[in-house]
Amino acid sequence: MPPIYRRSSGPEDWKQFLAAPDRHWKTGHSAKSMAYSWEEADGLPLEVSATITDAIGDIPEPLIIIPEYKVALPGGITDSQNDAFLLCRIGSQTAVVMIEGKVDEPFGPSVGEWFRNASPGKVQRLQHLCAILGLSYPPSPQLRYQLFHRCASAIIEAERFKTDLALMIVHSFSQERVWHDDFSEFATEIGARSTPGELSRSNTVPGRPFYLGWVTGEAQYLTR
Repeated sequence: MPPIYRRSSGPEDWKQFLAAPDRHWKTGHSAKSMAYSWEEADGLPLEVSATITDAIGDIPEPLIIIPEYKVALPGGITDSQNDAFLLCRIGSQTAVVMIEGKVDEPFGPSVGEWFRNASPGKVQRLQHLCAILGLSYPPSPQLRYQLFHRCASAIIEAERFKTDLALMIVHSFSQERVWHDDFSEFATEIGARSTPGELSRSNTVPGRPFYLGWVTGEAQYLTR
């Protein structure tokens, strides 16, 4: 897509960027909950800002926020469509942050399910994702495939924008932390912790620091 973006006039503007607007734009679902949360925040949602501040040591200043941000990956024509892209300053550093919104949606199929009867393109893609994340190939089949390409998206764009840091945050509006176990299993795989409300640095990802985290959004946005 062309690198041309327009300023949002409110949360309803986010709907048009969804892959399937009629299916995904519903009260109580992640796309709508996240749009209202982010649009009504003064800068960033407090839970997101506080989590970054606690880990990095400075309050993040948002520079650009882009909903439904696509990152191209090798081995096919399907991009990784991230719920939001955040470019921010954190003190003297800059960071790319990919945001994955959730309520009760899973992190897609497992690697084993996605990779069954794999085409050459899927082999190329999974090898590429493992290399970016510093993991051996093939990875554990029970891990959720979506977490691989969402994390890789942050790292790829951090390199493209030449930022100091790369972050991927799950912004979940599930008050019961549905699917956190799958997130925790993936975090362990890349040498990070999975404590809700905290960012943890991976010890497998090469190059610039990469942080992974889970934050819980306010329940009020489930009714918007």
